[in-house]
Amino acid sequence: MTTVLLAVAGAHLSGQPLNHQLADRDAELVETTTTSPDYRLFALATTPPKPGVVRVAEGGSALEVEIWRLTEAAFGSFVAALPRPMAIGTVTLADGSEVSGFVVEQIAIEGAADITEYGGWRGYLAAPRD
Repeated sequence: MTTVLLAVAGAHLSGQPLNHQLADRDAELVETTTTSPDYRLFALATTPPKPGVVRVAEGGSALEVEIWRLTEAAFGSFVAALPRPMAIGTVTLADGSEVSGFVVEQIAIEGAADITEYGGWRGYLAAPRD
């Protein structure tokens, strides 16, 4: 059976509100790792709250991600159900390998808070805010 590796960075992480969409498709958590250091993370105004991952030429940072394994059929149904502005692209991991992963349409980050400094969605959620 052919499978696809998927990097998730926000609401689909273990323990987050949309993780059930992976569990419902019998996805298997492979590892927690980071992206290569050329990404930025933005807090999007979505329900539920989620981040947007954008690859940048300069000023990026490594971001925490989880890698999930899905069958091709499960991956297809997962992608077909994604709402805008979320998209699937190619994400480079810290070890240089590339996997399918969440990215966001560029327009979605206009006016969004840049939360890259937290190193990932979990870091942002755990950080104290005024």
